[in-house]
Amino acid sequence: MPKYYEDKEEDGRACGGVREDLRQCLLESRCVLQENKSPRQCLREGHCRSLQTTFFACKRSMVSVWGVFCAGSLGT
Repeated sequence: MPKYYEDKEEDGRACGGVREDLRQCLLESRCVLQENKSPRQCLREGHCRSLQTTFFACKRSMVSVWGVFCAGSLGT
């Protein structure tokens, strides 16, 4: 269950809630806490994969929406 709606300050960035959940997932993972690896390294190893997929899907949707607005002005 996503935690981004629970008593947190507004991030103001696109997909900020999912970003925060991904960050927390990585920081609380066994990979970081017990194996002393960096969150980036744990992400590359596949930890928190579902949140990573959700975050990238959110970011990708922001790019595609932007492209819809800009596509008309690029051709003229």
